[in-house]
Amino acid sequence: MKILKHTLRLCLLVMVFYGCTEDNVDTAFADGLEAPTDISALVMVTQDNTGLVTITPSGNGVTGYVFDFGDGSELSNSVQPGSSIEHTYAEGNYEFNIIASNLNGLSTVFTEAVVVSFQAPENLVVTITNDPAISKAVNIAAQADFATYYAVSFGEEETAEPTIFNSGDVISYTYQQAGIYTINVEAFSGAIATLSYTEDFEAVEIVQPLSSAPDQPSRLEEDVISVFSGIYTDIEGVDFNPNWGQSTTYNLFDLAGDEMLQYANLNYQGIDLSGTIDASQMEYLHIDVWTADENNASISPITAGPNDTSNETAYELELIAQQWTSFDIPLSAFTDQNPLLDFSALFQLKLEGVPNGGAIFVDNLYLYKESDESVPDVSPINFEEESGLNFTLSSFDGGAISVVGNPDLNGNSSAMVAEMIKGAGQTWAGSKINVPTPFQVIGTSVITVKVWSPRAGLNLLLKMEDNTAWPNTIETSEITATTTVANQWETLTFDFAGIDTSVDWHNLVLIMDNGTAGDGSSDYTIYVDDITIN
Repeated sequence: MKILKHTLRLCLLVMVFYGCTEDNVDTAFADGLEAPTDISALVMVTQDNTGLVTITPSGNGVTGYVFDFGDGSELSNSVQPGSSIEHTYAEGNYEFNIIASNLNGLSTVFTEAVVVSFQAPENLVVTITNDPAISKAVNIAAQADFATYYAVSFGEEETAEPTIFNSGDVISYTYQQAGIYTINVEAFSGAIATLSYTEDFEAVEIVQPLSSAPDQPSRLEEDVISVFSGIYTDIEGVDFNPNWGQSTTYNLFDLAGDEMLQYANLNYQGIDLSGTIDASQMEYLHIDVWTADENNASISPITAGPNDTSNETAYELELIAQQWTSFDIPLSAFTDQNPLLDFSALFQLKLEGVPNGGAIFVDNLYLYKESDESVPDVSPINFEEESGLNFTLSSFDGGAISVVGNPDLNGNSSAMVAEMIKGAGQTWAGSKINVPTPFQVIGTSVITVKVWSPRAGLNLLLKMEDNTAWPNTIETSEITATTTVANQWETLTFDFAGIDTSVDWHNLVLIMDNGTAGDGSSDYTIYVDDITIN
């Protein structure tokens, strides 16, 4: 460092200093004062990559300090003795000046060096995954110590500007074509140095569904003629791949236990019902179709005519790529085109690619009519009076259940809910909900329950039972879920995949902390609502 003492009156500095004083100050007594001495500065650089520097000057005979920060910025306003000043620098080496002045305008200039060094990013972790639902799309996330933002180049267009994103963000990108691309992610902090990560990643094309077709509504057996579904009773003997000379490739595709029809390189494909079906009372033809490409398809019912003739009419299915598309086609859409179609003699269906060569997956292929009777609906179960309360409540061995006002409307707007208390008694004390008609379950049934618990980690057992009175109950199936929050509503999920769909399930049994005795306190009091079978 170095100190330069000036005896000249510096006009600029006098103007800066006196610009902060009153015009009528009498400074006659200051004649003969020496310029400020012993000027120094305490310099503190923050270690958070912001470049913020705090300077605290000191000296003798000083009435004000003015700073030239040495980075091209303007001079500061006057700073009073005992005070500090903050300034933000870019990374680099600087010399700043402190102009210390006294009352008679004499000044001393003090020069000090400051080094502003930022911490470069460290420990860069980049995650690149194929999007589970969008074909040829990737999702990218990055995390690094000291990083403030990231830039990613996807490797598809060399001239494309990098995309900027922040820590915690997931950036998505969809490629024109599937293939291997060089993806580069660069992490930036306030430092000049950066940190990069490069990976050759394969963007894949989704060529098969990743989720099942939509759930179908409950219908009376006499209102449905099911060709292929997982919820209704299918007619027997159907041939889904008869030899009609087609180039289509057939496969029975299994998605985690959910079977569906797969037709690749589709030009045309027959479905032989193995006999004549009387569908004259039906009103609609339902089909769910999934496709990976932009092609459409058509479906044609084929009915028998006199003298071994047949009649058919096509209905085009406008498909949306990469998702299930559902169709409920009025049978009149076929007969209006071709009055010779006779649905009392339906014996085949035909699928065609529009244009030829696409690939489709088919599920829930059936004919149906609107029911003349209302199908009992026992799901969802809520506890509002207007719902009709189409169930009965009971408890056993120290449990208690009743319908009460909702104690917490935050997260659940229902006015009424069920209160469950586990009192002193058996460790399996609980409550039961009985419905007059069986729950409509399929092999992939999932039950969700809104639960308000006084504590996280409370185990709630949900058991389905047949309608045989305990202890002679024959069929049961149970799942336990655990609360994750306290004193607020959350939705618990009970996955009954593989449940026996031939059983008439009438009872839902709820037991909290099975195996532990309750005491009837608030710690063993929960609230449940909106029990739904999906």
